[in-house]
Amino acid sequence: MFTASIPEVKCDNPWLLSFERRFALMTQKQHRVAYFYHRPDNSTFRYRVYNMTQTLNQRSSHVSAAWFYTSDGARLNRVIDASDIIVICRSPYSAFLGQFIARARKCRRPIIFDTDDLVFDTDDVQHIMVTLDQDLASEAAWDRWFAYIGRIGATLRLCDRAITTNDFLAGRVRRFVDKPVSVIPNFLNREQLKISDEVLAVKRRSAFERDGRVHVGYFSGSPSHNKDFGIIIPTLAQMLDDDRSLFVRLVGHICASGPLQRHQSRVEIHPFCDFVNLQRVIGSTEINVVPLQDNVFTNCKSELKYFEAAAVGTVTVASPTHVFQHALEDGVNGYIANEIAWRDKLCAVVDSLKGKGDRYVAVAEAAREDAECRYSWTNQLSTIEQAILG
Repeated sequence: MFTASIPEVKCDNPWLLSFERRFALMTQKQHRVAYFYHRPDNSTFRYRVYNMTQTLNQRSSHVSAAWFYTSDGARLNRVIDASDIIVICRSPYSAFLGQFIARARKCRRPIIFDTDDLVFDTDDVQHIMVTLDQDLASEAAWDRWFAYIGRIGATLRLCDRAITTNDFLAGRVRRFVDKPVSVIPNFLNREQLKISDEVLAVKRRSAFERDGRVHVGYFSGSPSHNKDFGIIIPTLAQMLDDDRSLFVRLVGHICASGPLQRHQSRVEIHPFCDFVNLQRVIGSTEINVVPLQDNVFTNCKSELKYFEAAAVGTVTVASPTHVFQHALEDGVNGYIANEIAWRDKLCAVVDSLKGKGDRYVAVAEAAREDAECRYSWTNQLSTIEQAILG
């Protein structure tokens, strides 16, 4: 493990502002964009709503934006009246949302739908349930997923156009509805980049010094990724058999299973943590793994697991899904591993760490440069403005 580290930092959710404060943010410039999400959270909301408004408010000379929720209730009428454009992010249809859209349409406001996942077409329900390891024998599970995805699809159909995170997902949107679709990738916000800069600076000052242990980290967040992680469990178990210096680090709501159970003493379980301190944990981990099943659903996923690790100088080994084949140049800023190549690729990274480490550092630095260039919030303004304003 890298010996350089910084202490845990206090992180207050930056999006917990009063309605009046958010309304003031939206109305401060010439063009006013209202983002709607059913409730704030640390995943989709942060990437697709908070990060967008942060970039617009701090980088644009003529566009201001803010976020609003179902809990804002009747006050959303003020939002519609004061806004120029409305973006509805991945929200399931409801009577309340239908009334909101109807009023926006009556006021002739353009309405854009934003989605970061393949969760709008009921034709894909079985793909999703299988991928997320859901109980296919459960009637309640089928009802829940068909209702959720059908309701999101109903909202999408009511909007004028759409925004997604990558070209593959954009193609699936066009297959579902005949509407214009733009792409805004996920990216690092200001708070993530700030802590990442601090973590990487400490690692650089120590010349990426390590304590002799090698940690392979899987940052899942959710037990719905059990089948993805299961792809590399046999490989990790075999590597742990052969190398006493190797450890596995699991972060989020996931646990070691199968052959990994015989190595419980070398499997670290970290609880789910906020998005700022997650960068600290990733930064103290040498190898970040992103195993994904190869299907329509996983090919719609964004590359955020890569650029979050890249920002703190941690090397990624990922499955060859659509976005990772485009984001990673194998052996340059990370590694691509198909199902039969995981052991070879992981062993190559471990060997580079146990040698002089020069190759590892070169890949880590290339990844960081790529993250700063392509995935920093400071470099997204033109893409966002073009997608939002048209």
